[in-house]
Parts: sequence; structure tokens; C-alpha cells
Amino acid sequence: MKQVNHRKLGKNILRLSLVILLAFSTSLSAQEGDSANGKSLFNANCAACHKLDKKMTGPALRNVESRLAETEGLDREWLNAWIRNSSGLIKAGDAYANKVFNEYGGAAMTAYPQLSDQDISDILAYTAEEAPAAPAGDAVVAVAQGGESDGGNMSNKVILGALAVLFALLAMALILVRQTLKRFAEAKGVDISETKGTPIWKAFIQNQFLVLVSVIILLLASAFFVYGYFMQVGVDQGYQPVQPIHYSHKIHAGDNGIDCKYCHSSARVSKASGIPSLNVCMNCHKSIYEVSPETATAEYSKEFYDGEIKKLYAAAGWDDEEQKYTGETQPVKWVRIHNLPDFAYFNHSQHVSVAGIECQTCHGPVEEMEIMYQHAPLTMGWCINCHRETNVKVEDNAYYTKIHEELSKKYGVDKLTAAQMGGLECGKCHY
Repeated sequence: MKQVNHRKLGKNILRLSLVILLAFSTSLSAQEGDSANGKSLFNANCAACHKLDKKMTGPALRNVESRLAETEGLDREWLNAWIRNSSGLIKAGDAYANKVFNEYGGAAMTAYPQLSDQDISDILAYTAEEAPAAPAGDAVVAVAQGGESDGGNMSNKVILGALAVLFALLAMALILVRQTLKRFAEAKGVDISETKGTPIWKAFIQNQFLVLVSVIILLLASAFFVYGYFMQVGVDQGYQPVQPIHYSHKIHAGDNGIDCKYCHSSARVSKASGIPSLNVCMNCHKSIYEVSPETATAEYSKEFYDGEIKKLYAAAGWDDEEQKYTGETQPVKWVRIHNLPDFAYFNHSQHVSVAGIECQTCHGPVEEMEIMYQHAPLTMGWCINCHRETNVKVEDNAYYTKIHEELSKKYGVDKLTAAQMGGLECGKCHY
């Protein structure tokens, strides 16, 4: 009987060992997730609120599994439950779940019940990767760039100095040549004394025809330049001021394809397009605290763009480390670029919403502008030409249905320009 009991005990121990080994191997294989797939899942589901090495809407997630195991004694099962239904853990009274919930101002984490165990393992494998070392070449590059700049200044000074010396030598050579020729002439007995005659200015004054023609030409030229000068008063085409915070329309409207009316929302319903409030900027830049390295150009480095985002944070009173507003704001003194005279009326909503005109029609290729500038002259003649040449979009526009029927009969045309619809009346723009 004892031998039978020993045999049964041995079989049970063997079975238990196999179960433990199987469970351990399953857990081990789960922990060894695919970090590449985890990165894709992280960017699709987590990156809006989390960064690996920076606190944002949620905590930093670098080595989150090992950190929670060491400090809180939480295992993979807790992480799975939290990721799939964080609110469930909070309502159940889980201590650490409520701690995190309260620490981040009661911000609820989105539930991801669709993520499988393997998906979560892949994400955790990505978060467990070692942080990339800061590129050691940055300082060298900075020094090299500084040296290159200094070298460029030095080379310019050398070139200017060489030119100055060259002109000095040339002047000395001319003086020596003149003295040499003078000695040759004296040796040959040639008289080189200057003959005195009627001065040119006195001969010009005595010729009344030349005086009359010169006066007429002078008056015409003066009138031309005076007219050109006065016609440019108030015309600021090409005006490109430096703003207190560098804002690249090329990056926002061009590379990222942000609609102009997302920032200038009042252009759809108001006379003025409006200056976007800093809250509009912070809708995105609460999460976007730096630009990607690919954004940098030869003229503007990544450090430059990141520094401008820091200026935005200072103006909006945003503490990037604590991820909260401090209440200490600073006004941004934007420099106005497009400015019509007070006697000219222009309504953005009439052109943008009713007429359906694109912003680029007046403001130029904004999506290509690193620094915004005034593209069009915005003169009266420029506006009138646009009204004469632009056909009004009356299709599917109830606003123009009745007036189009009447005017099309009057002019005998199918399409109408803004001028034919009264766009040249003085009272439309001056009232």
C-alpha cells in the first residue's frame, strides 16, 4: 500500500510540475511580445495621452510593467484589467487605480476591451525597450555650425580686406602712370597745359532749347516718381513682419493639412477672420511639446521650433512638467499683417461662406509660407478686377436663386460676375 501511495504522489507531483511549467512558459511567451507591433498599437491607441518618457495627460509608460511590479506589487493581470476597463477597477475600489485617477484630475482612461492578451503584451514589450541615448553628435554639430558661421564671417572680412587693398594698389598704380606720362611729355617737349575755354555749364545755359527740353524731362520724371510714390501709400504688399512667436503656416496648413477655418473660425460667420486664441493652439500643443526631427530645415532647427512651443506654454500659462495651467499668462503682441483702411468695408463671411472663395485667392499660397506675408496689394483696383472677372457660384446656393433668375434675363447670360450683381457699386465697400 505504501508503494502505491508513493507512486500516486509522484504522478501528482509530476503533473503539477508540468502545469506550473506550462503556465510559466505561457507567461514568459506573453511577456516576450512583438515590440514593432506594439509600437503601432501604442501610436494608434495610447500616444494621444501618453509618452514613453514624459508625463502628459497620463503618466509616462517607459518600463511601466516592471515599475508597477516593484513599487506597487501589481502583475500583468492587473494591467490587462486596467487597460480593458479602468473605470471598472476604480469603481471596485482598487487602491492604486483610484490613486492614479485622482492624481490626474479625474481624467478617465479610454477602455480598450478589443485588445487581446497578445496585443497588450506587444504594447508592454514596446514600453520595455531601452530609451534611445541622446545623440552625442549634437554638441559637435552645434560647435561645427558655430565654427562654420564664424568662418563664414571671417572669410567675408578677408575678401573685403583684399578688395580694399586691391583698389588702393590700383589707385597708386594710376597715380604712378600719370606721373610717368607727364615726365615723358616734358622730355619730348610736349605742352600738356590745360587749354581754357567756355565751361560746359555756361554753354548749356546759353542754349535755350537744351534748357527747355531738360526742364520738360525733369518735370515729367518728377511727376512719374511722385505719382508712383503716392500710389504706394497704404499698399503693404510683401509686408512680412517678425512675430513674437514663430508660427509656420507651412507646417500647420501645408504639412499637417489643418483647415484655415479651424484656427480662423470666425471667418465663416463674421466680418473679421479673427486672431486665434491660445486655447486653440493648446488643443493640440498640450500633447505636441516638440516637433519631429524631420520638421527641421537648414534655416530652422528642431531646437528652434521646440523653443517656440515653450514660448506658447509661457504665454498660455501651461506647466508642461505638471501638465496643468498655472494661471500666470502673458499677452502675445501679434503684429497685424493685412490691414484695410477704415473707409473700406470687407466681410469675410460673405466671401468665404456665401461666395465659397478659397483663402488662397486673397492671401496667396499660405500653405507654403514659413513666415506669413501680405501676398496681394489689396488695393481698390485689385478688388474691382476680381469682381469683374470672378463668376458667382450660384449652383445649389439658395441665396442667389431669385436674383440670378432676374439678372440672367437682364444680361442674357448663364453666368454672372460679382460686378454684374452690383459688385462695383460704391456703397458696397464704402458706406
